[in-house]
Amino acid sequence: KVNTIRTIIIRIGKDSMRKGYFITFEGGDGAGKSTQINRLMEHLENCGFDVILTREPGGTDIGEKIRNIILDPENKEMDAVTEAMLYAASRAQHVAQVIKPAIEEGKIVICDRFIDSSIAYQGFGRGLGDSVSIINSYAVGEYMPDKTVLLKLKPQLGNKRISTREKDRIELEAESFHQAVFEGYETLEKMYPERIIGVDATGTIDEIHDVIRNHIDDLLGL
Repeated sequence: KVNTIRTIIIRIGKDSMRKGYFITFEGGDGAGKSTQINRLMEHLENCGFDVILTREPGGTDIGEKIRNIILDPENKEMDAVTEAMLYAASRAQHVAQVIKPAIEEGKIVICDRFIDSSIAYQGFGRGLGDSVSIINSYAVGEYMPDKTVLLKLKPQLGNKRISTREKDRIELEAESFHQAVFEGYETLEKMYPERIIGVDATGTIDEIHDVIRNHIDDLLGL
């Protein structure tokens, strides 16, 4: 399974001639993605870059409607394949309508989740394996991230961090599911060390930001 995933993702984007940069953030619930995304965006804007902030599932009107379907706790009967295809459908629209145009205009796109989420959550968490990468190869096309920040936090701690908020359908899944997702992310980190930056999410906000900023500054030649 791992070798097939590697082949599919390497094939995506290998001939890209893009003008801008594409940065994604990944991690389990409660890892602090939103905080670090906003800190990085502020840093890059202060450096003079034109930054687009977006998210998945969502990022477009169509994608946000799909997001509501996927995350609605009332949709308990949703099949795993249906879930994976809905994520891919949202992503296809997102790439076509937002990510591709912004990168071609020379902007920096920062996206909260992308294809690695589908592989971790549906490929590993749901046990769908290679089919998730195959489906998403059509959605992503040549637009793979230049760098992916993976905020690493064990599911038990992440669950404690979000315990006071209303949870969506995915967040309500059993701990065993979230553990499989966490292990999926670790597998991806080992497979793509040149792209995925694993960061300990138990540090302070400033400590985590400094690590992320240093990696992204290197990417941008700052």
